[in-house]
Amino acid sequence: MSVHLKIKKGDQVQVLTGKDRGKRGKVLRVESKTSRVVVEHVNMVKRHSRANPRQGVQGGIVEREAAIAISKVALVSPDSGRPSRVGYKILEDGRKVRVAKADGFTLDQ
Repeated sequence: MSVHLKIKKGDQVQVLTGKDRGKRGKVLRVESKTSRVVVEHVNMVKRHSRANPRQGVQGGIVEREAAIAISKVALVSPDSGRPSRVGYKILEDGRKVRVAKADGFTLDQ
């Protein structure tokens, strides 16, 4: 069962809690089934990878982003640059768009 989430891939978000509090980054992936997001340069973890000479993969310790709970991030409004909650508004032409609650800026064009 997937859940409808208000944050989408490509959005600019700010981390609200945890070791990376205050960091901003772009959403790389949204996992709707687990309500988690992967944010660029946030929640970095080290993983050991085995070498695979046939595919040209070199072994060693690889640092990459891990998923973070979607409740721990807030969308950054492009207009004011402040973290904001997300609401919805129906335009005159009938389209439903996301709106930053902090300043009323329309996120989906």
